[in-house]
Amino acid sequence: MYPSTDRLIIIDADGTVIDAFAAIGIAFERHGMDLGDLERFQKRRNLFKYLGGIKEFPTNLAKHLGRHSREALLSTLTEVYRQSASLYPGMAELIQSLIDAPGIRVGMVTRNITREPEVTLAHLFTRHGIDIGQLDFMNYVPLRQTKQTYFRQAQKDYGINPALSYVCGDEHKDYLAAIACGMHPFIVSYGFESHARLTRKFEIPEVIVSRTPQDLANRVRHALSLGQ
Repeated sequence: MYPSTDRLIIIDADGTVIDAFAAIGIAFERHGMDLGDLERFQKRRNLFKYLGGIKEFPTNLAKHLGRHSREALLSTLTEVYRQSASLYPGMAELIQSLIDAPGIRVGMVTRNITREPEVTLAHLFTRHGIDIGQLDFMNYVPLRQTKQTYFRQAQKDYGINPALSYVCGDEHKDYLAAIACGMHPFIVSYGFESHARLTRKFEIPEVIVSRTPQDLANRVRHALSLGQ
């Protein structure tokens, strides 16, 4: 029925393997704005994540009214990503182990918000010893587009059984997209959405939610028999 017996794992970048909150915070600070703490950051809708929360919103909004200010912030964020943004601890080792493992197709599907994200993420991952050219695929998803199309295309391209497919993400939409494609989700609560929001509001099973990057790494390694 399926031409391949390989396994497939698709990894989200921002908030799952990249510490996006820290990078965005640095960019905001350079423009005299306060992003707030992680707890409030995780409670906001997408707009508030990048303009600041209720407490910080009035000052931040004023600075974003002009196109020039928005463009300047985007340029700064791109610079931060390329020069100093970090992967979460253990993520570089996990990704490299997935790349090196036989019988595993590994790729990324992400909504990165920097300029020329393919260049930006290549710089970031190279600084951590990862050549993203070794991934089987790297897809950049427009903000309003679902990831389901990319998940299904990867399964089709490599002839992968959905039962042998996995997704790592940090938002409830990642979970829904994975389930819609018959894939096994690994969801984290240290990124853009909190543990309470994921498990209570969206009723994502707590047993598949990782609270730390190390927890995610351990779960993925165990599920794909990579060792610890």
